Amino acid sequence: MEFAVLVMKFCEKIKGHYSLVNQLERSATSIGANIHEANYAHGKPDFIAKLQIALKECYETEYWLELFEKAELVSDAELLDLYNRCGTIRRILIASINTAKENVKKKEN
Repeated sequence: MEFAVLVMKFCEKIKGHYSLVNQLERSATSIGANIHEANYAHGKPDFIAKLQIALKECYETEYWLELFEKAELVSDAELLDLYNRCGTIRRILIASINTAKENVKKKEN
């Protein structure tokens, strides 16, 4: 949720390009929403599916952040912090998904 709030505040500073800002806000806020939803999943497969959706949204968020950087619409320092935070979330999601999948395999055997 903290990441989503930071992205929302970041987006308020960008003038113009409203459709792109909207896409960034939607993908960034979706990460936390899907993680939150995973906490109430109906079993491990649903939990993994929700985390995979969050991961896809994380990749999309990285894309939009990179696009804003390449278009030079924002300062590098501000963008770098968000990009690093998004990367950290991505790595946590990948590790969580892999652990959950391993646990399912162990339970099956």
